[in-house]
Amino acid sequence: MEIKTEDYTVRYDEATATVSCAGSLRLSGMEEYAPILHMLNEAAEQQTDALNLDLRNLEFLNSSGINVLSKFVINVRQRKSPQVNVQGSKKIPWQGKSLKNLQRLLPTLELSLE
Repeated sequence: MEIKTEDYTVRYDEATATVSCAGSLRLSGMEEYAPILHMLNEAAEQQTDALNLDLRNLEFLNSSGINVLSKFVINVRQRKSPQVNVQGSKKIPWQGKSLKNLQRLLPTLELSLE
């Protein structure tokens, strides 16, 4: 599965159980983020063990996008599976604070900032 525009790419690789996001996500509200949330939820449903979320190349994510990630994490918490592993970058300012907040929503979330 892949969603690609000139500004961003969101790709799910079933073989590695990884959703990768790259570029700049500046969509307007939940309606525009709906396909991305759907992809995240579909990926989580397909994985019984762990799902990797690679955000190392996601340079910008607006507040609506952060809300989508939060909603996804809450959905995973309610279903109690799979394990979610998030990879971020210390070089991208928004990721440190925002991604740590996801751990508050899902204490089992593994966060790795490189």
